[in-house]
Amino acid sequence: MDIIDHDRLLIIDFGSQVTQLIARRLRELNVYCEIHPYQNVTDELLAQIAPKAVILSGGPDTVTREGSPRAPESLWTFGVPVLGICYGQQTMMVQLGGDVHGGKISGGGGTAEFGRAFVTPSDAQCELLAGWFADDKEQVWMSHGDHVAKLAPGFEVYGTSPNAPYAITADLSRNFYAVQFHPEVHHTPNGAKLFENFIKMAGFTGDWTMGAYKDIAIDKIREQVGDKQVICGLSGGVDSSVTAALLHEAIGDQLTCVFVDHGLLRKDEGKDVVAMFRDNMNLKVIHADETELFLGELEGQSDPETKRKIIGKLFIDVFQKYANEIEGAEFLAQGTLYPDVIESVSFTGGPSVTIKSHHNVGGLPEKMGLKLVEPLRELFKDEVRALGRELGLPASFIGRHPFPGPGLAIRCPGEITRAKLDILREADAVYIDQIRKHGLYDEIWQAFVAILPVRTVGVMGDGRTYDYACALRAVTSVDGMTADYYPYSHEFLGETATRIINEVPGINRVTYDITSKPPGTIEWE
Repeated sequence: MDIIDHDRLLIIDFGSQVTQLIARRLRELNVYCEIHPYQNVTDELLAQIAPKAVILSGGPDTVTREGSPRAPESLWTFGVPVLGICYGQQTMMVQLGGDVHGGKISGGGGTAEFGRAFVTPSDAQCELLAGWFADDKEQVWMSHGDHVAKLAPGFEVYGTSPNAPYAITADLSRNFYAVQFHPEVHHTPNGAKLFENFIKMAGFTGDWTMGAYKDIAIDKIREQVGDKQVICGLSGGVDSSVTAALLHEAIGDQLTCVFVDHGLLRKDEGKDVVAMFRDNMNLKVIHADETELFLGELEGQSDPETKRKIIGKLFIDVFQKYANEIEGAEFLAQGTLYPDVIESVSFTGGPSVTIKSHHNVGGLPEKMGLKLVEPLRELFKDEVRALGRELGLPASFIGRHPFPGPGLAIRCPGEITRAKLDILREADAVYIDQIRKHGLYDEIWQAFVAILPVRTVGVMGDGRTYDYACALRAVTSVDGMTADYYPYSHEFLGETATRIINEVPGINRVTYDITSKPPGTIEWE
């Protein structure tokens, strides 16, 4: 395991759906942290990571069940501050000699507590709560069926809620702290203050910055690669762009980027990507224009999963073809991010349903005998953007909305034709131009146009039209896992629809998609 040379905090994951939010709160405070599933946290791992503090996450299980998850026993004598959250509090109590009673959900008779609640302080003082209570109570977010019924020896109560008499507890002599609520979610408005107090007590210096990370990452790339050649799949998205820029700064001409143009890009995208990296940044870029190959294979295909699989397979074949032409290449660079790493060692380890196949180059290292370089694997998305700024990438690239690997193929439901793709490119360009002109681009997580597989009757001038309908899509999101539609004004929608119909031949009807995720997905296919 590659551990960064920083003060480290370990998050032991018991399966909470919001464990990543704990990490995000800490990274925002310039603290480097790692998430590891509870079953992986051995005495050896603790010693290897040598954390300055540990946080125990929430989780879906009940500590009253025999064989339910526990923290390693060695943690309690490891000598660092520990914060337990929800399930983390409950296992802390049980393991240290307290008691937890099951709620109705786990077969007990206790009272559950879900949603907004208010915690009031006790008379005892605790450094964890310094400056936290703005008044005589503080709003928090509860999500627990079980509850602590008896404190472990050495613990005192520092806060209570109507259904959680031990909402905040601590053993100050051992630096053990526990809360029944979730300070990591935004429904606990002042939750960040608790994390700030906790890391201050643990002695963190806040040395996790993207400037420092850039220098360390460059040294590690040079150490790993030596004088060997590296290839990088360049899509023009944020992750691959930052990966390429970082590698170029580290190893210069030892890097060759392969930009596969599958003919499913947005207007002028291929030209813009190549111009920035080849012309402005002096990277070696192979512009693999394989439009004819991809569109030929997609002809007549309308099933979205089939389209995705065709594109994914062709991408790997094309990338491998060009990569084989690079003499002495021993490494493949990928823009793997920390959420990808977390998901690969998930809490359950079990299979999940395939919602969509994803386009990537994950199978290439084995097929080509290449070793991986993944310089972003310790970063979250917003940290990648911050690193991009450190590397001097233009704001227009750093702040780009996500764009799927299959490109416009999945924004063109039904059969793909060149004519439909041309119409879609023009409509999408007008739509994004509208968003930028109204100053809305940075408020929106992702926005695009989908051309619908239906034609409608319209009237333009004195004539009848029979053209395509399109749907505008714009969503707000934190991480893309859930999303809600952006609440445009009717004036904006009317103005945008008028522009698209007037400026894009082939479209005579514009709709706006107001579906959230779930039940829908962000993309149409």
